[in-house]
Amino acid sequence: MSIRVPTSDVSMVDLTVATRVPSSIAEVLALLQQASQGSMAGVLSVSDQELVSSDLLGSPFSCIVDSKACVELNPNFFKIIAWYDNEWGYSSRLLDLVSMMNKLEPRSI
Repeated sequence: MSIRVPTSDVSMVDLTVATRVPSSIAEVLALLQQASQGSMAGVLSVSDQELVSSDLLGSPFSCIVDSKACVELNPNFFKIIAWYDNEWGYSSRLLDLVSMMNKLEPRSI
């Protein structure tokens, strides 16, 4: 579920995740952190700061996981809370796309 918060450009995602393998919130957050430093670098961020919606205005990330707000409901069920600036984050991904297209051979476009 995505929730529009009382700022003009920042929204929050309340993602409920069911896993097949029992885990912990620490393990889930560690995987997200690993992704944010690997294949999702520049797109995904994990924050351990106390956040409010206005903190995310102008963030270039498509998703900022709020680790302080994430909850383990049981070993197979988690709530992941994440934020995004729906204007700036979207614009950042468009720039990524243009940059990627610029690297393609002219015939492949």
